[in-house]
Amino acid sequence: MFVLLVLVVFLYAFSSAKNSKRIVSEPEIQFLGDNNLFITHANVSKLLIQSQQIASNAPKEILDLNKMESALNSNPMIKSAEVYVSVNGELKAEVEQKNPIARISTNTSYYLDDEGGYMPLSTNHAARVPLVTGFVDKNALENIYKIAKKVDEDSFLKKYVIQINQSKDSTIQLKLRQSTFIVHLGDLKQLEKKINNLKVFYQKALKEKTLNDYSKVNLQFDNQVVCTKT
Repeated sequence: MFVLLVLVVFLYAFSSAKNSKRIVSEPEIQFLGDNNLFITHANVSKLLIQSQQIASNAPKEILDLNKMESALNSNPMIKSAEVYVSVNGELKAEVEQKNPIARISTNTSYYLDDEGGYMPLSTNHAARVPLVTGFVDKNALENIYKIAKKVDEDSFLKKYVIQINQSKDSTIQLKLRQSTFIVHLGDLKQLEKKINNLKVFYQKALKEKTLNDYSKVNLQFDNQVVCTKT
């Protein structure tokens, strides 16, 4: 019995030592979710290698997976990342990118993601999201996030809204695709009701072919859609 126990311990130690000395291959990177890549496989691979300051073909025992994950998660394009090594010595990374819902265009340009956070523009892919203009403070994006999130989640708004403008008094205006009029939302109180009023107006005007007859559609008044003709 003692001999058997010694043999098991020896085999385990031998296996562990052999496994720790496996050479890790080039990173295998999998992007989760959307296939539009704001950050490339090469970018992620470079981040992984730089985080260890070693060559990619390195012994498995010297890799710091937590440090690698931290390097990826600190990248402003990445929402979350998991890094691990398979039993065959394959270094793998699963990466979920941030999801932009609006593009801020003021003194500097950047994306606003679906959690209200900052996301830089990418040289690899441009997201088709509404452009945000006007008086926008990078440190006070709550108002913009609220309307951008609504646009992203509502099928009608997502299809038609191409621009969100914020005035100095924080009131919001929208510009719609293939329409000449500006939608004045005002503040974001009773937002759901205002959006429903916009949908009713739009469908009616579309049916009557009068969408281009207006320069301004004002939704700021309770239960009313006040239109100004061109």
